[in-house]
Amino acid sequence: MGLLSLLGVSLMPILQVLLLCTLGAFMATDYLKLFPSQTRRALNRIVFAVFTPALVFSSLAKTVSLQDLISWWFMPVNIGITFLLGGTLGWIACKLMKPQPYLQYLVIAMCATGNLGNIMVILIPAMCEEAGNPFGDKSTCRTLGLSYSSLSMALGCFYMWTYTYHLIQNSSAVYRSSLAAQDTPGEPNKDLEASPTTLLLHNSTRDLKPAAAVWNKLLGVSRQLMEELKAPPVVAAFIGFVFGAVSWLRNLVIGDNAPLKVIDDSITVIGDATIPCINLILGGNLLQGFNKSKLEPKLAVVVIVVRYMLLPAAGIGIVKGAAHLGLLPNDPLFQFVLMVQYTLPPAMNIGTMTQLVDVAQEECSVLFLWTYIAAAFALTAWSTVFMWFLS
Repeated sequence: MGLLSLLGVSLMPILQVLLLCTLGAFMATDYLKLFPSQTRRALNRIVFAVFTPALVFSSLAKTVSLQDLISWWFMPVNIGITFLLGGTLGWIACKLMKPQPYLQYLVIAMCATGNLGNIMVILIPAMCEEAGNPFGDKSTCRTLGLSYSSLSMALGCFYMWTYTYHLIQNSSAVYRSSLAAQDTPGEPNKDLEASPTTLLLHNSTRDLKPAAAVWNKLLGVSRQLMEELKAPPVVAAFIGFVFGAVSWLRNLVIGDNAPLKVIDDSITVIGDATIPCINLILGGNLLQGFNKSKLEPKLAVVVIVVRYMLLPAAGIGIVKGAAHLGLLPNDPLFQFVLMVQYTLPPAMNIGTMTQLVDVAQEECSVLFLWTYIAAAFALTAWSTVFMWFLS
């Protein structure tokens, strides 16, 4: 595959995102007035509760079987490493840069959470279609690539709506604490680990014995985790795993001869609306972001450096090391997908989360703009390096 062909393949999903964001921004202008803030909020709630769960379920139930889950066991580990390593690097950068407390959580979320969904679904199969790709037969490569990409999207959704959603909720809690402190005399809350749960626990455990206080905090964290696991996209991921792994359930709704095929077709149609709606919402927020955002340019540089320089370099070492130890299937495409997971721009669902909790929406949109522009060049360069390593 030539460099120009690779550039075209890498650029396609990024251009789709930017074009849809541009349309969303144009719809939100005072000239058209088609996409005001209230409309974006209402649509965002529908994306969270209906569209995203439908997309996750249809992708998982169709492409991931129990045998796949067993043989591809390293993928959830790899995605977990991207979240852990990216979040750690983002946390270190925030300690050095010292942005506003509520923006620290946004930066950490951006560094930790890659777009494991629509970019992978477009990028991997498109690379398989290119002549001279190092992954073998086009048809087999495309089928496997879609399966890998769908599992990547579903697993990414699970991590995203637990770990990343928790970060954005913390950002909202810190932001509201700072606003309350401005209106109330006294020392403002500077606890960067604060969340609605931990703030309540702090007040309720000050006078308890140490053992009782620790137990109270553990119960609070457990309750909060259970609440986050009840998020519609996470529930849909669990159900999708079950339908994909249990043959008779899968045959009930998936396939041309399935008796309840109409259910899967309907869910697929609903899920297809997810990506366009997210991009349009981000575009509408972007217009507002340029006018109201307090984002410092250095924070965009931090996210770009972490996501496009440090993480991909670490990803090569981690994946090659796992292959050397015999932990991976003998499939170059699988290893390529694992490496690409370290190189993706931030997940679009972070924008959905900021809209849900009403914090840093403008800053989030501006960060998306710069990171997605940089992604076109970073994905091309690193994809070339990855294929050179694997060929």
